Amino acid sequence: MQILVLGGGFAGVEAAIKLRKYKHEVTLISDRDYMFIYPVSIWIPVGKRSFEDTQLKLSELAKIHGFKVIIDTITKIESQKNTVYSEQKTYTFDYLFIALGMGKVKMNGLNYTHSICGKPEESVVIKEQIENLITKGKGNITVGFGGNPKDTTATTVRGGPAFELLFNISVLLKEKGLRDQFKLTFFAPMAEPGKRMGDKAYSKMDSFFKHYHVETHFGKKIKEFTDKDIIFEDDSKLDSDLTLFIAGGDGLQLIKDSDLPLNDTGFIQINEMCRVEGHTHIYAIGDAAAIIDHPWAAKQGHVAEVMADVATFNFHNSLTGKEKRMSYWERLHIICVMDSGDGAAFIMRTATKEIMIPLPIVGHWMKKGWGWYYKNSKKKRMFRIPGM
Repeated sequence: MQILVLGGGFAGVEAAIKLRKYKHEVTLISDRDYMFIYPVSIWIPVGKRSFEDTQLKLSELAKIHGFKVIIDTITKIESQKNTVYSEQKTYTFDYLFIALGMGKVKMNGLNYTHSICGKPEESVVIKEQIENLITKGKGNITVGFGGNPKDTTATTVRGGPAFELLFNISVLLKEKGLRDQFKLTFFAPMAEPGKRMGDKAYSKMDSFFKHYHVETHFGKKIKEFTDKDIIFEDDSKLDSDLTLFIAGGDGLQLIKDSDLPLNDTGFIQINEMCRVEGHTHIYAIGDAAAIIDHPWAAKQGHVAEVMADVATFNFHNSLTGKEKRMSYWERLHIICVMDSGDGAAFIMRTATKEIMIPLPIVGHWMKKGWGWYYKNSKKKRMFRIPGM
């Protein structure tokens, strides 16, 4: 029996680990040889964490947990033929778990921006750009995120890291004695960016902007980016020496070109058990999958791991003839420790509940502690806390 997991991120790695716990042989295929821990990558641009320390080598995880790993780039999926094509070879499967992530909404001049949620290497480029501006001693830094009107769960996906990076840059500039020489601006095309976190969290964002001396620019659609500014639909401009922008999520072209059932955005249609619609042997998890009936939800790393847990549980029970099934809808929630460089805020939202707790000073160390915990729990060096 050939079980393939496509993708070496949060969803793919968790799926491979859980499948091994169920004693199944599994092969994970990834286009890079490490898992990147995106939630703590916000500290790479400000010099508080190294690029290498934000990685988990897939070869090490494979050895610890007992799955097979292949470094290869998937180029085509033919679900009806149970076949996956790559740059190196052709793979056939009996069961498939798709965890390939998502792409970006295309925008004019996006190449003039950098994203903390893009390719891992971009975090290092951002660090270099910030250092160059610090050497000059002044500048305009703009940070923002966009949306995808076709899919609400992709509209403000990854919005949290934009806030985190912005506030961390403010703290860094203050430490360098240069805060007054820089203009920091947060921008977004929607009128209420961050509202997905809930009314309680959103209502307190103004206090964060004021505390970290950040100007705001909301409610105007972006026409294009250039190397020196952001141009909006009314042709107004925002000067920018460095533009850090998280584009709205979109389906990967690889997925759009497949024979899988997709929504209008290009995300794979699944049921609440994470099984791909119309297929009994294919599951889609993480950012590649469409989240339906929960418009308040957002795609986050912990949601990807929840989906991996649900998909592998349902797969195993189906294979072994057990009736019990799980729904990822029952465990869907937004959770974030929004780091600000010298503190943090704990944010949680479900369909019925909202929580926002400011955590001055201690919150920053809590997030750092989570990063240490995550790496070591994945390496089986310590007990894994359920749901974390």
